[in-house]
Amino acid sequence: MGHREDLLEGARRCLLAKGFVRTTARDIVKESGTNLASIGYHYGSKDALLAQAYVSLVGDVSVDFDEGERVLSGAPGSIERFREVWANVIDTMREPGSVWRLSMEIIVMGDQLPEVRDHLALAQREAGRGLIPMLMGGREEDVTDKDVDTLGKLLVTLMTGLIAQWTFDPPSAPEADELAEGLLRIIAAARGE
Repeated sequence: MGHREDLLEGARRCLLAKGFVRTTARDIVKESGTNLASIGYHYGSKDALLAQAYVSLVGDVSVDFDEGERVLSGAPGSIERFREVWANVIDTMREPGSVWRLSMEIIVMGDQLPEVRDHLALAQREAGRGLIPMLMGGREEDVTDKDVDTLGKLLVTLMTGLIAQWTFDPPSAPEADELAEGLLRIIAAARGE
């Protein structure tokens, strides 16, 4: 690997071990075996590097859903598919060193991490675009901007709420079955049942 890749990998390890705020440029250099000047040369700043490292970590979770053992058997758009997707997401929140706790750090410390926050705010839109095919089927590249601005935003809001609850109080955080039941109740009420 070159310095750019070494820095990214070192930053990923630092994020998981220390989070955004406690990770220093020296930590990244030590972890990556590079030098301080290479951070500025390749990424512009430590915060930009950390933002890229976070996006890379989240991307790994996405790949796990796309290519891993998290199989979806429910029909696209079905309640069963909804339950399966959120069960898989919740499973990633249970894993030791879950990347999702970093999301809470950004939310809480966002005003102190403006470069990281701004970079990741742009990634929110793409998160919604990625969640839609998981639930509804189809391909990510075929998701329309209108779908991203409606369904995508709803799904990202649900994801953010889950992250907050699983970070704050895992024993009382919702399970996928509870979310599916709640959705069914909303649907029934909307139909006047």
